[in-house]
Amino acid sequence: MNCLVTKGSIHYKVFGTGHPILILHSMGTDFRSMSSWIEPIFENVPGFQRIYIDLPAHGESDINESFNSSDDMLLNILDFIDKTITNQMFSLIGFSYGGYLAQGILHSKKSSIRSICLLATSLHLKERKLPQKIVINKNEALLSGLEHDIKIAIETLMNYQDEEHIKCFLSEIQPGRVLANKNFLLSNWRENGYSLSEEPFHNVKEISQTALIILGKQDAICGYEDHFFLLKKFSKATFAILDHAGHMLQIEKRELVQSLMKDWLTRTIQST
Repeated sequence: MNCLVTKGSIHYKVFGTGHPILILHSMGTDFRSMSSWIEPIFENVPGFQRIYIDLPAHGESDINESFNSSDDMLLNILDFIDKTITNQMFSLIGFSYGGYLAQGILHSKKSSIRSICLLATSLHLKERKLPQKIVINKNEALLSGLEHDIKIAIETLMNYQDEEHIKCFLSEIQPGRVLANKNFLLSNWRENGYSLSEEPFHNVKEISQTALIILGKQDAICGYEDHFFLLKKFSKATFAILDHAGHMLQIEKRELVQSLMKDWLTRTIQST
């Protein structure tokens, strides 16, 4: 399905019925990078409607010529919410850059949001404290047979570079990378428009929404040390730092991440 929004259109998929959860993927891929591992969680967890979107300039979501910043990303998503999740409380799941946008949504629509899950989330920071990257079980033969762009992406994003995890990357992340709007993503928008105009939560001392924040101890993309302020902000938060997990923690520590998310869903229900 497609929804016309202020500066383009948003492509989305809906699964299940019940309390709506808006799910935001990372930069450079599409909704399948989230649905592939989130949907199995709901095989025995009823009562939730999952709304997966392709972020603007990703997947099958279009942008117009005036689109040039994270503010525009947020503007389009907020317009999408107003048109598709009307007069309802809803929850958020955001991974990496999608987590940054989820923070912006919560900042803008706090009274409408019941809970939030942030995975390896990006923050409103120009500089980050990043741990040293580790590489585990690197399969040189498999990597050398891949296209150069894919090989570089895996080596940059993945700590586990064995056959199992590479195949997971190729089936879940790579299809969306093919569709991403490279003209926009490779432009200078990151230098001039990556940061939202208004820092999320800057004027809020306490956030009461039920929260789950999962970070990788060896995440060399978004890190983990800068995130402790979120634990102080959210009064109802589970805060987990996973050892031997990098930025792609939903691939590298899948069962643990899924288990933590099931607990978050239970707490979401209990908060109604």
